[in-house]
Amino acid sequence: MKPIVVRSAIVAATGGLLFGFDTAVISGAEEQIQQVFALSDAKLGFTVTTALIGTILGALVTGRPADRYGRKKALYVIGVLFVLGAVGSALAPNVEILMLFRFIGGIGVGGASVCAPIYTAEIAPAANRGRLVGLVQFNIVLGILIAYASNAVIRAAVPGDNAWRWMLGVMIVPALVFVLMLPTVPETPRWLAA
Repeated sequence: MKPIVVRSAIVAATGGLLFGFDTAVISGAEEQIQQVFALSDAKLGFTVTTALIGTILGALVTGRPADRYGRKKALYVIGVLFVLGAVGSALAPNVEILMLFRFIGGIGVGGASVCAPIYTAEIAPAANRGRLVGLVQFNIVLGILIAYASNAVIRAAVPGDNAWRWMLGVMIVPALVFVLMLPTVPETPRWLAA
């Protein structure tokens, strides 16, 4: 395989890593969020669910823009949604703003679930397609693992009621890496031909 193919697959798989991270990171922050905003169990459940609602919406709407404007541009917008979701969630002054930015991040998750495998499949040679698309799936699970590990480290390192902000905000690091790596990869040949 050519290095550009491998690099492109790794960049797209970073979208999968963000998918897994964003989905799992809330689990370490739930208890503090409930205490800080004095949420009932039902309100906490809905707060967590807002990201999943965004995921459904993102998965439903990403296909058309990716077809019209290109997979790479769609991935870039997805990366920006991840950055906005992380920053907004970490800085949320109230639960409504937290839900809004979790929803925005969720749209990124849904978009990544559609666009990252499409990009990888279209950039990969037929003989290596399954292996490279599998890298996206592997990175989803890796993102979940990294979220749990970062939650544990942050809980130990950050005292008080603000650890949850760091847990949700730390996703800005891989999200920025993703956005900054995207200009180094090409658009997919299939989309260009279409």
